[in-house]
Amino acid sequence: MTPDFEEALSLERFARYLEWAEGDRARALELYTLNTQLSEALYTPLQVLEVALRNRVHAVLEDALHDRWFDEPGFLLVENQRRQLAKAHEELADNGKEPTPGRIVAALTFSFWTSMLSPDYEVLWQKTLHRVARREDGKGLRRKDLSGPLAPIRTLRNRVAHHEPIIQWNLPKHYGNIVQLTRWLSPPAADWCETHSRFPAIHPENRIALAKAPKGD
Repeated sequence: MTPDFEEALSLERFARYLEWAEGDRARALELYTLNTQLSEALYTPLQVLEVALRNRVHAVLEDALHDRWFDEPGFLLVENQRRQLAKAHEELADNGKEPTPGRIVAALTFSFWTSMLSPDYEVLWQKTLHRVARREDGKGLRRKDLSGPLAPIRTLRNRVAHHEPIIQWNLPKHYGNIVQLTRWLSPPAADWCETHSRFPAIHPENRIALAKAPKGD
């Protein structure tokens, strides 16, 4: 690899791969390439989980209330959710588009939907939101069964979106959680994900060996 390519990646960013490769530039490039390939491979399962989560939450609340449940005064309990909703309305108005429920739902981010499973919504979970997911045997789930693994998955998603290193993480564990959560939300979506996901073929059989790497989640 030429110095120009290292500079294109940012010397500061590439330095982390060099450290993991103990100064071996060829190995550092291999690690950088693997990180990129794994990020690409995780895009499909992350996307399926996000879509399944938002559509299940919307479907359940639409059935229990109405299709504009998010606009109900006082319904959204998390400030960041209220900001996101206002921004979605503003951007649709700026683009001359009608703020239909479908457009609003699609405009809200993954953090909005994961926030629907935060402790702020425990009462709503007990009353209504518990319907969004079921175990394979048909038994119900606790809110924490979803929110627990979703927290690191959201961080992983953001790292992928911002081209950050992820190979120091226990990626097979998180991939398994992504598929499992998707299956609880929508078995057909999980089946599709497992059929088309490239992650199992790209990730090495064993955890990726890195020198001086902190323990990843």
